[in-house]
Amino acid sequence: MDKKLLDILCCPVTKRPLQPLPTQELETLNQRIGEGQIHYMDDSPVEAAMDEALMTDNGSRIYRVDDGIPVMLEARSIPGKAAGRDSA
Repeated sequence: MDKKLLDILCCPVTKRPLQPLPTQELETLNQRIGEGQIHYMDDSPVEAAMDEALMTDNGSRIYRVDDGIPVMLEARSIPGKAAGRDSA
């Protein structure tokens, strides 16, 4: 993810800054996706594992990054607790 882009992005819902999801949390999230345990905020299942994701600085929401492009839609955000975090 381009550092300049990351510096200006914020969560469209909480208005919090975003940061890359740490590798360990991404692995946990992908494992849970593979087990069918993860749903987007619109309650549809997350079906594809992620190579990269962004999360709010307080860990409350996660956004997937597809081909270097953050998917910043409220309905397509994932609760932070899905990656083993307590949402703030």
